[in-house]
Amino acid sequence: MNKQELIAKVAEKAGLTKTQAAAALDAAMESVMEALKAGDEVRLVGFGTFMVSHRAARKQKIPGTGEVREIPAMNVPRFKPGKALKDAVNKK
Repeated sequence: MNKQELIAKVAEKAGLTKTQAAAALDAAMESVMEALKAGDEVRLVGFGTFMVSHRAARKQKIPGTGEVREIPAMNVPRFKPGKALKDAVNKK
């Protein structure tokens, strides 16, 4: 499912126009990004938690050349699915 398909599905389920659903989805994604940028977690009970993890600096060896290069430390976004999401995906 791509973003346009998600917008259409949200519009259908919530009784919104596609324009309203797109605005709501964009606002939600922007809010999550702002929270993560500020170092906060976003917990959606039953769905999951968006968080930021710190990845330490490390060295990487390039197989073809044998060159070793330094990869700098960075913050990376993470998502931990909630129980309800896990259960929904694993139902048969």
